[in-house]
Amino acid sequence: MTVVKRTLRLGLPKGSLQETTQKLFTLAGFQLRIPDRSYYPTIDDPEIECILIRAQEMARYVAQGVLDAGITGVDWTIENKAKVKELADLRAPWPKYGPVRWIVAVKQGSPIHKPKDLEGKRIATEVMNLTKRYLKQHGVKAQVEFSWGATEVKPPVLADAIVDVTETGSSLRANNLRVIDTVLESTPRFIANHDSVKDEWKKGKMDRLLLMLKGAIAAVDKVGLMMNVPRKHLDAVLGVLPALGNPTISTLSDDKWVAINTVIEENVAKKLYPQLSEAGARAIVEYPLNKIVE
Repeated sequence: MTVVKRTLRLGLPKGSLQETTQKLFTLAGFQLRIPDRSYYPTIDDPEIECILIRAQEMARYVAQGVLDAGITGVDWTIENKAKVKELADLRAPWPKYGPVRWIVAVKQGSPIHKPKDLEGKRIATEVMNLTKRYLKQHGVKAQVEFSWGATEVKPPVLADAIVDVTETGSSLRANNLRVIDTVLESTPRFIANHDSVKDEWKKGKMDRLLLMLKGAIAAVDKVGLMMNVPRKHLDAVLGVLPALGNPTISTLSDDKWVAINTVIEENVAKKLYPQLSEAGARAIVEYPLNKIVE
Protein backbone atom coordinates (compact mmCIF):
# COMPACT_ATOMS: atom_id res chain seq x y z
CA MET A 1 0.00 0.00 0.00
CA THR A 2 1.45 3.34 -1.08
CA VAL A 3 1.40 6.09 1.56
CA VAL A 4 0.78 9.50 0.05
CA LYS A 5 3.04 12.14 1.58
CA ARG A 6 1.10 15.18 2.70
CA THR A 7 2.55 18.66 3.07
CA LEU A 8 1.41 22.02 4.33
CA ARG A 9 2.40 24.80 1.95
CA LEU A 10 3.37 27.75 4.14
CA GLY A 11 4.06 31.31 3.00
CA LEU A 12 6.78 33.19 4.89
CA PRO A 13 7.01 36.98 4.48
CA LYS A 14 9.88 38.36 2.44
CA GLY A 15 11.10 41.84 3.31
CA SER A 16 10.73 43.68 6.61
CA LEU A 17 9.15 40.73 8.46
CA GLN A 18 11.59 38.13 7.13
CA GLU A 19 14.40 38.30 9.68
CA THR A 20 12.09 38.37 12.68
CA THR A 21 9.99 35.51 11.28
CA GLN A 22 13.13 33.39 10.96
CA LYS A 23 13.99 34.26 14.57
CA LEU A 24 10.51 33.24 15.69
CA PHE A 25 10.77 29.82 14.02
CA THR A 26 14.21 29.28 15.55
CA LEU A 27 12.93 30.06 19.04
CA ALA A 28 9.99 27.73 18.40
CA GLY A 29 12.46 24.90 17.82
CA PHE A 30 12.63 24.76 14.01
CA GLN A 31 15.74 24.90 11.84
CA LEU A 32 14.59 27.35 9.21
CA ARG A 33 17.14 28.41 6.63
CA ILE A 34 16.58 31.01 3.94
CA PRO A 35 19.34 30.70 1.31
CA ASP A 36 20.44 33.83 -0.53
CA ARG A 37 18.54 34.42 -3.78
CA SER A 38 16.16 31.55 -3.08
CA TYR A 39 12.43 31.78 -2.55
CA TYR A 40 12.19 28.30 -1.08
CA PRO A 41 13.44 28.20 2.53
CA THR A 42 14.29 24.85 4.04
CA ILE A 43 12.81 23.68 7.33
CA ASP A 44 13.49 20.55 9.38
CA ASP A 45 9.92 19.33 9.05
CA PRO A 46 9.26 17.20 5.95
CA GLU A 47 5.54 17.95 6.23
CA ILE A 48 6.00 21.69 5.70
CA GLU A 49 6.93 23.31 2.37
CA CYS A 50 7.95 26.96 2.72
CA ILE A 51 7.72 29.66 0.06
CA LEU A 52 9.02 33.20 0.50
CA ILE A 53 6.41 35.77 -0.60
CA ARG A 54 6.15 39.50 -0.02
CA ALA A 55 3.77 40.29 2.82
CA GLN A 56 1.79 42.57 0.48
CA GLU A 57 0.84 39.57 -1.68
CA MET A 58 0.55 36.84 0.94
CA ALA A 59 -3.17 37.06 1.67
CA ARG A 60 -4.08 36.88 -2.02
CA TYR A 61 -2.19 33.64 -2.54
CA VAL A 62 -3.62 32.14 0.64
CA ALA A 63 -7.16 33.09 -0.42
CA GLN A 64 -6.59 31.51 -3.84
CA GLY A 65 -5.34 28.26 -2.29
CA VAL A 66 -1.86 28.53 -3.81
CA LEU A 67 -0.73 28.55 -0.17
CA ASP A 68 -2.42 26.72 2.68
CA ALA A 69 -1.33 29.31 5.22
CA GLY A 70 0.96 32.28 5.65
CA ILE A 71 2.15 35.09 7.90
CA THR A 72 1.34 38.68 6.97
CA GLY A 73 0.05 41.88 8.51
CA VAL A 74 -3.71 42.25 8.88
CA ASP A 75 -3.32 45.48 6.91
CA TRP A 76 -2.41 43.57 3.76
CA THR A 77 -5.24 41.10 4.22
CA ILE A 78 -7.67 44.02 4.27
CA GLU A 79 -5.90 45.79 1.40
CA ASN A 80 -6.20 42.69 -0.79
CA LYS A 81 -9.82 42.14 0.26
CA ALA A 82 -8.70 38.55 0.81
CA LYS A 83 -11.17 36.05 2.19
CA VAL A 84 -8.98 34.04 4.53
CA LYS A 85 -9.27 32.52 7.98
CA GLU A 86 -7.22 34.24 10.68
CA LEU A 87 -5.89 31.69 13.17
CA ALA A 88 -3.59 33.78 15.38
CA ASP A 89 -2.24 37.22 16.16
CA LEU A 90 1.55 36.85 16.30
CA ARG A 91 2.42 40.23 17.78
CA ALA A 92 5.67 40.14 19.74
CA PRO A 93 8.06 42.70 21.27
CA TRP A 94 10.44 42.55 18.31
CA PRO A 95 11.13 44.93 15.41
CA LYS A 96 8.31 44.72 12.82
CA TYR A 97 6.34 42.23 14.95
CA GLY A 98 4.86 44.85 17.24
CA PRO A 99 1.87 47.00 16.27
CA VAL A 100 2.34 49.42 13.38
CA ARG A 101 -0.09 52.18 12.49
CA TRP A 102 -1.39 53.35 9.16
CA ILE A 103 -1.97 57.03 9.72
CA VAL A 104 -3.26 60.08 7.87
CA ALA A 105 -0.62 62.81 7.92
CA VAL A 106 -0.29 66.31 6.55
CA LYS A 107 2.43 68.93 6.47
CA GLN A 108 2.81 71.09 9.55
CA GLY A 109 0.76 74.23 8.94
CA SER A 110 -1.79 72.46 6.73
CA PRO A 111 -5.43 73.54 7.20
CA ILE A 112 -6.40 69.86 7.36
CA HIS A 113 -7.04 68.90 10.99
CA LYS A 114 -9.70 66.19 10.92
CA PRO A 115 -11.00 63.51 8.51
CA LYS A 116 -13.82 65.73 7.17
CA ASP A 117 -11.18 68.26 6.03
CA LEU A 118 -9.98 65.69 3.47
CA GLU A 119 -13.06 66.31 1.33
CA GLY A 120 -11.94 66.91 -2.27
CA LYS A 121 -8.25 66.62 -1.37
CA ARG A 122 -5.52 64.51 -2.99
CA ILE A 123 -4.18 61.64 -0.89
CA ALA A 124 -1.06 59.63 -1.75
CA THR A 125 -0.73 56.12 -0.38
CA GLU A 126 0.47 52.58 -0.97
CA VAL A 127 -2.79 51.15 0.41
CA MET A 128 -5.51 52.27 -1.98
CA ASN A 129 -8.29 49.98 -0.73
CA LEU A 130 -7.53 50.60 2.92
CA THR A 131 -7.63 54.36 2.33
CA LYS A 132 -10.86 54.23 0.34
CA ARG A 133 -12.46 52.14 3.09
CA TYR A 134 -11.39 54.71 5.67
CA LEU A 135 -12.77 57.61 3.64
CA LYS A 136 -16.07 55.78 3.15
CA GLN A 137 -16.34 55.21 6.89
CA HIS A 138 -16.05 58.97 7.39
CA GLY A 139 -18.35 59.90 4.51
CA VAL A 140 -15.54 61.73 2.70
CA LYS A 141 -14.86 61.87 -1.03
CA ALA A 142 -11.25 62.48 -2.00
CA GLN A 143 -8.80 61.66 -4.79
CA VAL A 144 -6.66 58.67 -3.83
CA GLU A 145 -3.45 58.12 -5.79
CA PHE A 146 -1.04 55.19 -5.57
CA SER A 147 2.39 56.09 -4.22
CA TRP A 148 5.39 54.11 -5.44
CA GLY A 149 7.50 55.11 -2.44
CA ALA A 150 8.87 58.08 -0.51
CA THR A 151 5.27 58.87 0.35
CA GLU A 152 6.24 61.05 3.31
CA VAL A 153 7.92 63.65 1.07
CA LYS A 154 4.86 64.33 -1.10
CA PRO A 155 2.91 66.85 1.01
CA PRO A 156 2.18 69.62 0.33
CA VAL A 157 3.22 69.84 -3.36
CA LEU A 158 2.37 66.39 -4.77
CA ALA A 159 -0.41 65.57 -2.32
CA ASP A 160 -2.50 67.31 0.33
CA ALA A 161 -2.23 64.36 2.68
CA ILE A 162 -0.80 60.86 2.86
CA VAL A 163 -1.79 57.55 4.36
CA ASP A 164 1.42 55.83 5.41
CA VAL A 165 2.66 53.27 7.87
CA THR A 166 4.67 54.18 10.95
CA GLU A 167 6.25 52.21 13.77
CA THR A 168 8.16 54.86 15.69
CA GLY A 169 7.10 58.12 14.01
CA SER A 170 10.71 59.15 13.31
CA SER A 171 10.19 59.51 9.55
CA LEU A 172 7.12 61.67 10.10
CA ARG A 173 9.03 63.98 12.42
CA ALA A 174 11.98 64.14 10.03
CA ASN A 175 9.68 65.30 7.24
CA ASN A 176 7.78 67.80 9.37
CA LEU A 177 4.49 65.93 9.15
CA ARG A 178 1.55 66.01 11.54
CA VAL A 179 -0.73 63.01 12.19
CA ILE A 180 -4.44 63.82 12.07
CA ASP A 181 -5.89 60.32 12.50
CA THR A 182 -5.14 56.59 12.64
CA VAL A 183 -6.55 54.48 9.81
CA LEU A 184 -5.61 51.07 11.21
CA GLU A 185 -3.34 49.39 13.75
CA SER A 186 -1.81 46.26 12.28
CA THR A 187 0.09 43.27 13.65
CA PRO A 188 1.39 40.07 12.00
CA ARG A 189 -1.28 37.38 11.70
CA PHE A 190 -1.22 33.70 10.84
CA ILE A 191 -3.84 33.27 8.11
CA ALA A 192 -5.13 30.17 6.38
CA ASN A 193 -7.09 29.17 3.29
CA HIS A 194 -10.70 28.30 4.11
CA ASP A 195 -10.54 24.93 2.35
CA SER A 196 -7.26 24.08 4.06
CA VAL A 197 -8.83 24.76 7.45
CA LYS A 198 -11.57 22.26 6.59
CA ASP A 199 -8.93 19.61 5.84
CA GLU A 200 -8.47 17.71 9.11
CA TRP A 201 -4.81 16.86 8.51
CA LYS A 202 -3.83 20.39 7.43
CA LYS A 203 -5.75 22.02 10.27
CA GLY A 204 -4.05 19.71 12.76
CA LYS A 205 -0.67 20.56 11.30
CA MET A 206 -1.37 24.29 11.55
CA ASP A 207 -2.58 23.95 15.14
CA ARG A 208 0.60 22.12 16.15
CA LEU A 209 2.77 24.70 14.39
CA LEU A 210 0.94 27.56 16.08
CA LEU A 211 1.29 25.90 19.47
CA MET A 212 5.08 26.14 19.09
CA LEU A 213 5.12 29.64 17.59
CA LYS A 214 2.81 31.08 20.24
CA GLY A 215 4.77 29.29 22.94
CA ALA A 216 7.97 30.99 21.74
CA ILE A 217 6.28 34.40 21.72
CA ALA A 218 4.87 33.86 25.22
CA ALA A 219 8.39 33.23 26.54
CA VAL A 220 10.04 36.23 24.86
CA ASP A 221 10.12 38.59 27.86
CA LYS A 222 9.92 35.98 30.62
CA VAL A 223 12.49 34.14 32.74
CA GLY A 224 12.30 31.27 35.17
CA LEU A 225 13.30 31.60 38.81
CA MET A 226 14.28 28.80 41.18
CA MET A 227 15.12 29.27 44.84
CA ASN A 228 15.27 27.48 48.16
CA VAL A 229 13.18 28.85 51.02
CA PRO A 230 12.86 27.93 54.72
CA ARG A 231 9.27 26.85 55.35
CA LYS A 232 8.91 29.50 58.02
CA HIS A 233 9.64 32.20 55.40
CA LEU A 234 7.48 30.69 52.63
CA ASP A 235 4.57 33.12 52.99
CA ALA A 236 6.91 36.11 53.00
CA VAL A 237 8.64 34.97 49.80
CA LEU A 238 5.36 34.18 48.04
CA GLY A 239 4.18 37.66 48.95
CA VAL A 240 7.10 39.14 46.97
CA LEU A 241 6.72 36.97 43.87
CA PRO A 242 4.59 37.98 40.90
CA ALA A 243 3.81 35.00 38.67
CA LEU A 244 2.07 33.85 35.51
CA GLY A 245 0.31 31.24 37.63
CA ASN A 246 0.75 29.59 41.00
CA PRO A 247 4.44 28.87 41.70
CA THR A 248 5.53 25.26 41.95
CA ILE A 249 6.55 24.38 45.50
CA SER A 250 8.57 21.20 46.08
CA THR A 251 9.77 19.53 49.25
CA LEU A 252 13.54 19.20 49.73
CA SER A 253 15.44 16.44 51.53
CA ASP A 254 15.49 18.73 54.56
CA ASP A 255 11.79 19.08 55.36
CA LYS A 256 12.44 22.48 56.91
CA TRP A 257 13.11 23.84 53.39
CA VAL A 258 11.15 23.96 50.12
CA ALA A 259 12.09 24.76 46.53
CA ILE A 260 10.08 27.32 44.54
CA ASN A 261 9.97 27.40 40.73
CA THR A 262 8.12 30.18 38.95
CA VAL A 263 8.01 32.37 35.84
CA ILE A 264 8.19 36.18 35.91
CA GLU A 265 8.69 39.15 33.61
CA GLU A 266 12.39 39.52 32.80
CA ASN A 267 12.41 43.29 33.36
CA VAL A 268 11.33 42.92 36.99
CA ALA A 269 13.66 40.05 37.92
CA LYS A 270 16.61 42.18 39.00
CA LYS A 271 14.37 44.33 41.19
CA LEU A 272 13.15 41.25 43.05
CA TYR A 273 16.46 39.74 44.11
CA PRO A 274 17.05 42.03 47.13
CA GLN A 275 13.41 41.63 48.21
CA LEU A 276 13.53 37.84 47.86
CA SER A 277 16.78 37.65 49.80
CA GLU A 278 15.39 39.83 52.58
CA ALA A 279 12.25 37.66 52.69
CA GLY A 280 14.40 34.56 53.26
CA ALA A 281 15.01 33.03 49.80
CA ARG A 282 18.42 31.45 49.18
CA ALA A 283 20.26 29.97 46.16
CA ILE A 284 18.21 32.05 43.72
CA VAL A 285 18.76 30.93 40.13
CA GLU A 286 17.49 32.71 37.02
CA TYR A 287 17.24 30.75 33.75
CA PRO A 288 16.08 31.59 30.22
CA LEU A 289 12.91 30.18 28.69
CA ASN A 290 12.47 29.01 25.11
CA LYS A 291 8.73 28.38 25.12
CA ILE A 292 5.71 28.67 27.38
CA VAL A 293 3.02 26.32 26.07
CA GLU A 294 -0.40 26.69 27.63
